[in-house]
Amino acid sequence: MTSDSDATVPVAPSLDPTLQSAGITLEPEPDHRRLLQLAALACFMGLAGATAAEVLVKLIALATNLFFYQRISLAEASPAGHGLGVLVIAVPIVGGLIVGLMARLGTPAIRGHGIPEAMERILHGESRISPRVTLLKPLSAAVSIGTGGPFGAEGPIIATGGALGSILGQTLHTTADERKVLLAAGAAAGMSAIFGAPVSAVLLSVELLLFEYRARSLVPVALAASVAAGIRMVLHGPEPTFPMPVIAQPSGSALATYIVIGALIGLAAVVITRLLYRIEDAFERLPVHWMWWPAIGAVVVGVVGWLEPLTLGVGYDNITAILSGDIVGTALLLLVVAKLVSWSVALGSGTSGGTLAPLFTIGGGLGALAGGVLQRYLPVLGVDLRVAALVGMAAIFAGASRALMTSVVFAFETTRQPLGLLPLLAGCTGAYLVSLLRMRSTIMTERLVRRGTAVPADYGVDHLAGIRVRDACAEPAVTLAASMSISDARAWLASGAAGTRHQGFPVVDSADRLVGVVTGREIRETPRNPLETVGALVARPAAVIFDDQSVRDAADHMVRQQVGRLPVVSRSRPTEVIGIITRSDLLEAHERRLNAAERRRRAASVRRVLARIRPR
Repeated sequence: MTSDSDATVPVAPSLDPTLQSAGITLEPEPDHRRLLQLAALACFMGLAGATAAEVLVKLIALATNLFFYQRISLAEASPAGHGLGVLVIAVPIVGGLIVGLMARLGTPAIRGHGIPEAMERILHGESRISPRVTLLKPLSAAVSIGTGGPFGAEGPIIATGGALGSILGQTLHTTADERKVLLAAGAAAGMSAIFGAPVSAVLLSVELLLFEYRARSLVPVALAASVAAGIRMVLHGPEPTFPMPVIAQPSGSALATYIVIGALIGLAAVVITRLLYRIEDAFERLPVHWMWWPAIGAVVVGVVGWLEPLTLGVGYDNITAILSGDIVGTALLLLVVAKLVSWSVALGSGTSGGTLAPLFTIGGGLGALAGGVLQRYLPVLGVDLRVAALVGMAAIFAGASRALMTSVVFAFETTRQPLGLLPLLAGCTGAYLVSLLRMRSTIMTERLVRRGTAVPADYGVDHLAGIRVRDACAEPAVTLAASMSISDARAWLASGAAGTRHQGFPVVDSADRLVGVVTGREIRETPRNPLETVGALVARPAAVIFDDQSVRDAADHMVRQQVGRLPVVSRSRPTEVIGIITRSDLLEAHERRLNAAERRRRAASVRRVLARIRPR
């Protein structure tokens, strides 16, 4: 993927002073001063994101203690140990009413799990997020989770950190691209502070928010994530978020089995994603205002939480227990099913909460269930239940979001199990492949796609950026002498001689130096005296391009200069025209790529046909 909005400074032309006035596209060099400024701002965003994460965690603890234990305390507490009995059903309903009211009176942007909303602001909102979101998103998430909502804190803190970065960018009047970087830096800082996983936070920003991999964006985001992780380490220690027993090196048969488990989990991710949006569609059809939907969904949360208290709240302890093999068998199956029902209905109702922790619980549980069955009935495969749970936890996120590398690295960073990296890579790739084949969009992008938003899915080098101008331009260029009269030029155009069908012509002086460009239409329709020279038609200095620049540079320069063609010059002789590149040449460069792809597709089709009819 490419962008023409990098902060750059022009290189002073050393060969001919007329080139600067001609508007030549000189090769840019990075604006290192601006990059350093963004890096400094990103470090500040790391501090702000970590602070926001701490505040959110404390708010969740406060709400949990208040609603489930009727006490005012900031100490962490699990709602699973409440003594409310059947009255616990009312707690999530109260939370749903509060969240619905906050969304109605404050801003509807607080609804949902945060990441899709941040993606939409980046793609279509110039990375501008309202200050209201910064305040109301963590408050609504704290109420939702603190009253038993089966969510994680990561989605809201990603949205909150992104909002902080966006507001900082708006305050400093940065460009849209710079705001995007600051938004991603805030989001990465928030995730890093919650999970202590800075590398996966950076990868998440690249795969789901930035849609690019460049130094201008990578350096600030990495610094923000690192600062936030360092602050978390100071406050909470260096221990992994999800500690688990040390695992052994997997055998070849076990590794192959983890690929199959990952693929099955990927299929489960597809089913869960579709289920979630069908529930959301069902809420859309309710004959009541959306403000009441979170309370309606909370009825299910309360009933399920009464039957299975472990589904209430963030449930990070559940993930640790699953990875350690402490929850198995029927109890694990009940937890997985109950968490899925509670989370999908609650999120489909439009309340505020995250998706990562519930998905990790469901995926880890499914992986552990599969590993337990294989351990019992096919011990020869050498499958470790704990590794299967680890693979399931990461694979369900890889399948649901298609953030492949984020999923692998996240599971490693939060458990610190280096021998799990290979099973994770294998299992997550299997899940990613199944999701790619079975699902058009992802759990993060389905809502955006329904709204007509085009979300980038692939990252690749721009085809035009890999082609030099010298390889795409017409050589030699058909030029006109500046001293030629307009009447002679008209006669030449009418003759139909070679080159007369071109739309534009470089004009050169007696020393073959470029003067400017005129079009055939200007020559034919100008009201000037026919005895005047073609040189008199030149209205402005020529916009030119070097022959060693890319076709992408040429396309960008045509747009900036509002022209349809560019004379091509060399660096050694910058005023001598050696060719011309037009918009048609740009299209032909694309056509060659498409034709090559079509030839490969047809060749593959022929091979498949021959394989079917070849006698055995």
